[in-house]
Amino acid sequence: MLVALFGALVPLLAATFLTAPAASASTSAPARTEPPTAARTAAPTTPPAATAPTAALTEVTNFGANPSNLRMYVYVPDNVTPNPAVLVGVHWCTGSGPDFYNGTEYASLADRYGFIVVYPSVTRSSKCFDVSSPEALRRGGGSDPVGIKSMVDWVTRTYDADTDRIFATGVSSGAMMTNVLLGDYPDVFAAGSAFSGVPFGCFATTNGSEWNSDCSNGNITRTPQQWGDLARAAYPGYTGPRPRMQIWHGTEDDVLRYPNFGEQIKQWTNVQGVSQTPARTDSPQANWTRTRYGSTGDRAPVEAISLQGVGHNLIAGGMAARVITFFGLDSTGPAPQPQPGACRVTVTTHAWSTGLTASVTITNTGTTSVNAWQLGFTLPSGQSITNGWGATYSPASGAVTATNAAYNGTIAPNASVTIGYQASHTGTTAAPGGFALNGKACTVT
Repeated sequence: MLVALFGALVPLLAATFLTAPAASASTSAPARTEPPTAARTAAPTTPPAATAPTAALTEVTNFGANPSNLRMYVYVPDNVTPNPAVLVGVHWCTGSGPDFYNGTEYASLADRYGFIVVYPSVTRSSKCFDVSSPEALRRGGGSDPVGIKSMVDWVTRTYDADTDRIFATGVSSGAMMTNVLLGDYPDVFAAGSAFSGVPFGCFATTNGSEWNSDCSNGNITRTPQQWGDLARAAYPGYTGPRPRMQIWHGTEDDVLRYPNFGEQIKQWTNVQGVSQTPARTDSPQANWTRTRYGSTGDRAPVEAISLQGVGHNLIAGGMAARVITFFGLDSTGPAPQPQPGACRVTVTTHAWSTGLTASVTITNTGTTSVNAWQLGFTLPSGQSITNGWGATYSPASGAVTATNAAYNGTIAPNASVTIGYQASHTGTTAAPGGFALNGKACTVT
């Protein structure tokens, strides 16, 4: 089992330090503050004009704009693929890039799947990433995000990396930076995975302090729209696609407390424009609750994993592989699709210049009754539900969830229920798609 390798943020005078807490019972591994000895090849240094040695952690210097004097380490596997994907692995406070390299499984996963890993490393005394200053919380504003973006640019130039497959993951301070990177650079990162973090902008300060106690204690709550607006304000005017987000948090986290888990879900579902009602809920491992938002597959717009009874020391063996699956780095094919459940949907639409009506018939093709049902589906861009019948609909656009009415909450085997809605549109009159009944995909006829 992987040893957890990060600590708890503790404000101290003007700087922020972390000490390594004991690992939670669920990780079954003691915390450590030093990387293991004889773990991997020592880190050589390479100038920016050269490629890095393969199968060795290598420091790269002079990689580009770097206002906060970060250090850059890179791991390139022997079998690096043409146009490789890039994963940025962001360390915890008191840690370093080499610590994250030695203390996580991403280098070995890179060996398996051929992607490149970048390990930024803080040089300020706290060894915490800047996730609080005004400079850090806007695109191109300065501080750590600019340096990390330069590292990504260096790898992209040097290895002709696939700019559609740039990802970020981090732990604690690194998780907070993952949120920041996705807010500052939505045009760069395709997805992120944050372990024990806080929402973008939650740690913001204006007095030069690295620490925000209100945020760390879970006392800052906002509406989904407010959180989403904070993230969008980092890059005003950007209208392109937004990164997907995977969120991990332990219920007993006493450093960045558990309410931050729900606030991140609010933020990134709003940024993605999907419902806060899960499209699917399951338990892939004992004491884990996983919720997916916007779709039910392995690459949902937002995925959140709550770990019951686990503290701040979160990462354990096997979790990194789930990150790689969420990113799609373990497959060169299309995103895996959910297997159809025992349901069938038939939909018809009738449109006019600025509006349309839709009739949706749900058939239970299984052998047992469906009770208290919810039907998830995605409206085409530009459509917005103005009223409906047979169900309640929320939200009005994007990934919608239709919840049964009081009179039709049970669908017997081979029986059907018909619901419908009226919607406005801005030109696209297509029928909705991605139907899932109680989290299981339906066949569409």
